Amino acid sequence: MQEHFREFEVSPDPFGRTCHVQFRWLQTGISIRHADTVDVKFIVKFDDEPEEEKVIALPHAALIEIAKQRNRVVTDPWCMKIAALHLRHMIETAEDIEKTIVTLSPGEIANYDRELYGAPAAAR
Repeated sequence: MQEHFREFEVSPDPFGRTCHVQFRWLQTGISIRHADTVDVKFIVKFDDEPEEEKVIALPHAALIEIAKQRNRVVTDPWCMKIAALHLRHMIETAEDIEKTIVTLSPGEIANYDRELYGAPAAAR
């Protein structure tokens, strides 16, 4: 399990490259894109290639619902970790790696939450 989410490396990608990732910011997408998301921006750099920006957009309604189901609150660190795990997946698989902004589905958010914290506790 990944321990550091602000700065980390992914190696190798499908092309044998190493990617260095740095967290830059997290903000509400309403203010910059008129989208009801939490946007998490990273800078990625593959070996000797130029830096690229990647924004992982987390739909606010999905975050609220999953947090409610899992009895947790929506926090900046939680959002950053979910986004970092998805960016790691993008790099390892090259899936959507050409995109600058990628919006996660509620199912993807729930899967990354399970990866971080395990399965939710059974309802009482």
